[in-house]
Amino acid sequence: MTILNARHVIPAFAQSQIQRVKLEELYKRKICARFVPHKLSDEQKQHRVETSGDFIDACDRNPQFLETIVTGDESWCYQYDPETKRQSMEWCSSSSSPPPKKYRLTKSRIKTLLIAVFDSKGFIHHEFVPAGTTVNAESYEGVLKWLLQCIRRVRPQLYQSGQWKLLHDNALPHTAIRVTQGDSSRTPFFFSRSGTADFFLFPRLKGVKKVLCFSVTAQIQQRVTTVFRAIPKEAFADSFQQLYSLCQNCIVANGD
Repeated sequence: MTILNARHVIPAFAQSQIQRVKLEELYKRKICARFVPHKLSDEQKQHRVETSGDFIDACDRNPQFLETIVTGDESWCYQYDPETKRQSMEWCSSSSSPPPKKYRLTKSRIKTLLIAVFDSKGFIHHEFVPAGTTVNAESYEGVLKWLLQCIRRVRPQLYQSGQWKLLHDNALPHTAIRVTQGDSSRTPFFFSRSGTADFFLFPRLKGVKKVLCFSVTAQIQQRVTTVFRAIPKEAFADSFQQLYSLCQNCIVANGD
């Protein structure tokens, strides 16, 4: 029986007792199927350590540094997403049962590409890329020009101060020469091993979309917008504090 099924069948008042029986008498433990990540080279690990160190140094030098960061990323939103590893967790014996396996499934063809930008105060803007558009250096250069206008309108004080910085990962469109040295180079870049969208925004979005099936892209977009509106403002500020902690952990783990 999965955790999702048990939660609907077992009364709330019996949860603590059942938890004790599973742990102390049946010797069960809750485990999660694990996807094996790509192995990082020594050079990649060193780069993760260096970028994490740069981020921590900038935060330590300026206590308000996190408030000057604007971050964002792109993500595909699909018609159907299978269960996450956590949603498919099972109870099994700690000694005899082998870990369950979870296989990657093919993504649905009905999908929409989301671009979301936010800071510690909340969303600056999000939009859905027109169908057929490929995110490359050319299109990302246009995104940055659009981003400047959004920050000027939504965060006028931050824009006028000239102290804000764009934090994003080092994907190829983000680091292309025409992006970093072209007209959009007026944007103050700060590259990191990841942005807060990777562990805060997109997992929160995809967690509530799992196992839901949509007929058309308009339904996907409506669901995404509803989820975004429900995120409290405090969660955005907390996500940047979490990023600081993740960078510390990355250094301790030597980039792993």
